[in-house]
Amino acid sequence: MSENTILHGDCLTLLPTLSANSAAMVLTDPPYLARYRDRSGRTVPNDDNDRWLVPAFAELYRVLANRSFCVSFYGWPHADKFMSAYRAAGFRIVGHLLFPKRYASRTGFVRYQHEAAHLLAKGVPPRPAEPISDVIGWRYTGNKLHPTQKPLEVLQPLIASFSQPGDLVLDPFAGSGSSLLAAKTLGRRWLGIELDAGYHQIAMQRLAES
Repeated sequence: MSENTILHGDCLTLLPTLSANSAAMVLTDPPYLARYRDRSGRTVPNDDNDRWLVPAFAELYRVLANRSFCVSFYGWPHADKFMSAYRAAGFRIVGHLLFPKRYASRTGFVRYQHEAAHLLAKGVPPRPAEPISDVIGWRYTGNKLHPTQKPLEVLQPLIASFSQPGDLVLDPFAGSGSSLLAAKTLGRRWLGIELDAGYHQIAMQRLAES
């Protein structure tokens, strides 16, 4: 199995090539199904449909080791679709994480000032020795490398809490590689998959220079 690299391609094609029970943790930021476009016109691949959602999480469940965790960011307007996909795959939802922002991503009926993620379990993993808070402060990255770039400061505590040094951390929606870089800084092995050629190149260069 490949490690410490980012595979370029569709995760629905590449995940089935990975061995079952081979990843110790999944940390990922999949498309939110939001048809998102930032001010410069950048988009997120497959953010305009949910056809990938159920098969992707079914494969993630297969690839993840038993008694292990998956942390998945998600878009709250489609929380029902994400939760249905998790449960269809076999995951249990064992936690919910909030990341409050000091700024609003956009404004509708309310000001949207948080990100959210589900903590999923395959089997019954042991509890962390010192459980982290389910509310973690957010630092704006500037989104220079990716339109939905996550800050390392929120990803590192997740990896530290839900994996061990030397474990393999998998991200099948790698984007600019933030989760993989966070894993690398904490002494984990890492493996990413990214569909977009441009983001794949950015992530590969970023990991190579770290």
